[in-house]
Amino acid sequence: MTTIEAMQEALAGELEVDLGAIVANWHTLRNRHGADIAGVVKADGYGLGAVPVALAMAGAGCRHFFVAQLQEGLALRQAIGNAPMIAVLGGFPPGADSGAGLTPVLNTPQDIAAWAAAPRQNAGVILHLDTGMERLGLSAAQRAELPPGVLDNAGLRYVMTHLACADDPGHPLTALQVSRFAEAAGAFPDTPRSLANSAGLFRGLTSDLARPGCAAYGINPTPGQPNPMRQVMRLTIPIIQLRDVPAGTPVGYGATWIAKRDSRIATIAAGYADGYLRALSSRGIGIIAGRPVKLVGRVSMDLITLDVTDAGDMQVGDRVEMIGPGQTPDEVAALAGTIGYEVLTSLGARYRRRYLGAA
Repeated sequence: MTTIEAMQEALAGELEVDLGAIVANWHTLRNRHGADIAGVVKADGYGLGAVPVALAMAGAGCRHFFVAQLQEGLALRQAIGNAPMIAVLGGFPPGADSGAGLTPVLNTPQDIAAWAAAPRQNAGVILHLDTGMERLGLSAAQRAELPPGVLDNAGLRYVMTHLACADDPGHPLTALQVSRFAEAAGAFPDTPRSLANSAGLFRGLTSDLARPGCAAYGINPTPGQPNPMRQVMRLTIPIIQLRDVPAGTPVGYGATWIAKRDSRIATIAAGYADGYLRALSSRGIGIIAGRPVKLVGRVSMDLITLDVTDAGDMQVGDRVEMIGPGQTPDEVAALAGTIGYEVLTSLGARYRRRYLGAA
């Protein structure tokens, strides 16, 4: 590595992903379910890297994976080999996977007709029954119109539904969806069922295959209660400039923050182009050597400014934790008025990524 490359490396944001913690979370979820659980690695493994996450899960015994789109499934199949099931939640037409052995989720009568007429694939299909989400899946009326045995030739592997409100223990829709799913899946008595998401597992919902997503990545599946999952990531950004500003000095675009005292401002090399949400302007917090410092002014495309007046001695190159054990994705999300899912899946491609190996 040249001197210039070493300097650039030192000034890059670093996203550290603990694959061992992800595997531990997967084991926790599987033990809680008492039956198979899938690895949900859509959106590039919730922003943390679908391939390394899936390989770690596969090494721990995971044999079912879910992605959202065909291209995600193709990339994962190339990396992970032929053994595990890789299901595509958005579905795809017969033959579109070019023999990669992906399993489509059938969401519409048109999907069913196309796959019923196609030569049987070893990867089979999954049928999505809508029970109250009103997004994808067959409605009750559409299910009533299905010809008997229409999917016999397609190799039906699972029937599934998706819970809308499982993270709200008081919402009546969850019990209604569970009841509707039991009734609808009864039309396929010999087909395994897939029901619970992360929050559903902590509601005690079981089936043949659960599909927990966020909990594997450390997001709290029980909002309002202590998080039972391990944290899996840490984002640190280097300071690239320090400056002293007198009281009355505005900082950043729009001059939305004005120093009330003589202040020291640290500029770090990340912004909303890197997925650090603009909604965190003058709300976000950084952690330097265990001390919280406030984000001041607007988050810009490539830069963030922090008030480090009371943070002690520091220098250019010191790293600031912007997401991690000191402030979890859920906590960052609360400051931004969003959810931890968005915080993780927004993480940009410019960070240097470092993976801690699974045990």
